[in-house]
Amino acid sequence: MDPIRERSQNASASSVLQQGTSRRDFLKTAAIAGAGALLPAGILLAQNGARVQAGRIDVHHHLYPPDFVKAVDFHMNRPWTPQTSIDKMDKAGVATAMLSPVQLLVRDTMSGKDQKTRDLVRISNEYNAKCVQDYPKRFGCFAALPMMDTDGALHEIAYALDTLKADGFGLWTSYLDKWIGSADFWPIYEELNRRNAVVFYHPANNSCCRNIADQSGIINYDIDTTRAIDSMLFTGTPSKYPNVRHIWSHAGGGFAVLAPRIMDDYPKNRADRVPNGVEYEIKKFYWDTAHAGRAATIDALHDIVPVSQILYGSDVPLREYPLTDDFLDQYPRFSEDDWKAINRGNSERLFPRLKA
Repeated sequence: MDPIRERSQNASASSVLQQGTSRRDFLKTAAIAGAGALLPAGILLAQNGARVQAGRIDVHHHLYPPDFVKAVDFHMNRPWTPQTSIDKMDKAGVATAMLSPVQLLVRDTMSGKDQKTRDLVRISNEYNAKCVQDYPKRFGCFAALPMMDTDGALHEIAYALDTLKADGFGLWTSYLDKWIGSADFWPIYEELNRRNAVVFYHPANNSCCRNIADQSGIINYDIDTTRAIDSMLFTGTPSKYPNVRHIWSHAGGGFAVLAPRIMDDYPKNRADRVPNGVEYEIKKFYWDTAHAGRAATIDALHDIVPVSQILYGSDVPLREYPLTDDFLDQYPRFSEDDWKAINRGNSERLFPRLKA
């Protein structure tokens, strides 16, 4: 950037802050200058005691590849494009979004062991990688895998990492009636472990709990995440494959509140599955903030894991940034250094190519 222009933008930003402009209004104003000049480096915006750093990395962000949408005959009110996300990111102070598949993909491929399943996964992954190729600093790629097809999943791991240069993988908390900790998935985790992979998990809707009467069903997603983490700990998958870095969406759903019970009552006859202890494995996991901005949720998470394991996430474009940000911005227990870590620093450790 031209140094004169940069000094001018810095001065303008400082002026706006001194006049008391709200964080969100300032972000919208700054976005007009473009993604590269969204906010001057080092400026932190304060509101209600919160500290929000410019240039955030959003680890929970979805994409809708047009060929995939067409293949599964999914009707959208408005077609998604990379620019759709970039416009939302610019308004929210997000520099980079890690793109992961939507649940539509798992509904159409979760039980498949055929070529159609492999083709749908490949369509999503190649489009995801193309977004990163076109906008390398704005997007990252979490590739999908056909988890019910072990051979297909192993083949896709190689293609995603070696050819598409994916940043990690976007999996689901359950597939049909199997949660992700099932030993049936261990051959896949063995390869993910060998590759030191990052895996992001989004909740699905397990076949056990669909169409329950007299309920909205929305909590099924948070409960499915909780069950998935419990299954991981119960089977010992994290300690068996310690090189895999796990990111749980929505701050782990309902897990943070239930974690003390799980730690207290973990079966003693399975202690060999977690030789370092349940709490050790929980503190190694990563957790995103999507839908988790309210104090009750963040407090529960903050009490069981260090700040180094919390990552900013949003669930955009399925949801909008204010759904998380409006509450997260007001959370009082994080220091400025904590906010720097959550908004960017912790993700930079997982994805060194994004390091500023």
